[in-house]
Amino acid sequence: MPRPLPRLRHVLALPIPNLQRTQFPRLRPAPFSQRFATTTNTTTTTASPAASSFLPATPDNSFQKTAKAQRKARKDAHEEKDQGKSGGDGVLWNGISGHAGRWEVVCGLEIHAQLNTGRKLFSDAKTSLNETPNSHVGLFDAALPGSQPIFQPQTLLPALRAAIALNCEIMPESRFDRKHYFYWDQPGGYQITQFYHPLAKDGYIKLFPTDGIELGEGVEEMVVGIKQVQMEQDTAKTITTPSLDPMTTPSTHLIDLNRVSHPLIEVITTPCLPSSTHASLALRKLQSLLRASNAAIVGMEWGGLRCDVNVSVRPRGSTTLGQRCEIKNLFSIKVVEEAVEAEARRQVSVLENGGVVVGETRGWDGELGKTFRLRGKEGEVDYRYMPEPDVPPVRVGRGVVEWLRREMPELPDDMLGRLAREVKAGGKYGLTLKDANTLMAWDGGARVGYFEEVVAKVRRHLEVAGEEEEVIKDAGRVVGNWVIHELPANLTSANLTWTQNPVTTTHLADIISHLLLGKISGRTSKSLLPYIITTSVSSSSSQSTIDIPTYITENSLLLLPLSSSDLINLIKKVINEFGDMYTQYRSKKLGGLRNWFVGKVVREGEGRVDARRVERVVGGVLDGEGKAE
Repeated sequence: MPRPLPRLRHVLALPIPNLQRTQFPRLRPAPFSQRFATTTNTTTTTASPAASSFLPATPDNSFQKTAKAQRKARKDAHEEKDQGKSGGDGVLWNGISGHAGRWEVVCGLEIHAQLNTGRKLFSDAKTSLNETPNSHVGLFDAALPGSQPIFQPQTLLPALRAAIALNCEIMPESRFDRKHYFYWDQPGGYQITQFYHPLAKDGYIKLFPTDGIELGEGVEEMVVGIKQVQMEQDTAKTITTPSLDPMTTPSTHLIDLNRVSHPLIEVITTPCLPSSTHASLALRKLQSLLRASNAAIVGMEWGGLRCDVNVSVRPRGSTTLGQRCEIKNLFSIKVVEEAVEAEARRQVSVLENGGVVVGETRGWDGELGKTFRLRGKEGEVDYRYMPEPDVPPVRVGRGVVEWLRREMPELPDDMLGRLAREVKAGGKYGLTLKDANTLMAWDGGARVGYFEEVVAKVRRHLEVAGEEEEVIKDAGRVVGNWVIHELPANLTSANLTWTQNPVTTTHLADIISHLLLGKISGRTSKSLLPYIITTSVSSSSSQSTIDIPTYITENSLLLLPLSSSDLINLIKKVINEFGDMYTQYRSKKLGGLRNWFVGKVVREGEGRVDARRVERVVGGVLDGEGKAE
């Protein structure tokens, strides 16, 4: 009987010397290196580096400034050259800079998102984001001879949540395929994916004006089709250190296998996006849906979501798609916009000059602002797909899908509608669309729960105090202003992030409740936030020991209990002190001057007189009627 393979936990931290530090020849001349190198370095292998050697060397400032200026000059030169080729009369439609008219662009997205799961797709090694390189590597991850893929069922749940969030039809049975291509970050020489029998298909997302899209008159939404959602394994991570002197020292490429077999989903849209702006908005919406559904919480800023874009152009009004070119590995929404526009201009230039667009895979050069050829496409299927013989079909029961539907977190469109629905229309919070979008966008939506908890506590305080129904209903708008404006401003002044926020929901609810009940002034309420933040940061005691009602009482911050006659006398005192302003008011009856007098009365009351109460009385006194409340 052959000797069994060692258990995986004993080999996770084994060094992989032939893969950890490898120097490879460039697959294409890099623009940065062309300024210095005239020869191609050959492949060599050295020992495993220290942790510090994974960081690129930092050039001095003069070198950085020179390189940046050279990159900008080269990019500007290429842009001028491209504009000259296009004839300058404009040929593209929908936001492609410098062009408009006879052609239109069509885009489709292929989004690769790392699933939110603790295990890899085909080994029980742990997933990692910033762990020590090559410290979470299974036998199959490194493609060691004799190792086989073992599907991890727990990776299926976030993929199913993503498919549900994208309104897809989940297939009762899906199968895996081998996608063959050789690259140094693919140890096995192929990737296991789902091409012929994906996990889900025929879905869609909707773009609304609240997403930033401009729609025609009478059009309320744009539907972006989802062709399919498929599971697949990720590749290794390549960390490149460019050589500062290629004549004597080769560039270094470090291979980190921690990312191999990290579970991915690939979301493929239909070719229906008519501009770079539409492509970026669709990508942003997809990212928000994947985060909200807890399927993929690591965004593009951390490399957890990458995008390939298929771009083609066609005569305006044509219904036939042009020859597409795929731009690989775009790492930000801004880069997606730039790459689509540059590739569209390139294809139009080819067609306008009598050429033919060739189907190929292209990369993006941010220095030049241009795409470049990586390899040609041999046909619609150019990876020699074949069924994966070592992984059985994945079968999903209907009960699992229904359970996941019931347990799905709230998705962005539903949350926006709930937060921004007007109170008079049955809404609970009554935020503006702008404020609701801001609240949802910050910290991945983490502030929404904080906001809702504060509103609930404020309303309980107001109900116990017997406050008017209108004041209770307005609590959502008032709390929104504090959470979106007042609190972040104070945290920024103290150099604190939202995760370091020492102001609990109880603290903020106590402050706002006292304000709405007329117990403290607006100026006093705003002074309490710096007190909480400063005390919590400087003191080692728990933030929960700060009691706002007690602090207000002990420091005599409650509003003066003035009678109606006392309030009128205070207003008259201010009028006598500023007689010239009173004369001006009586002659012109300016509303702005009335508000000016309100402010003066509040200040005369040492900041403890309720401004709303003063507003109700001051008009009558100014008009000589001396009316009480």
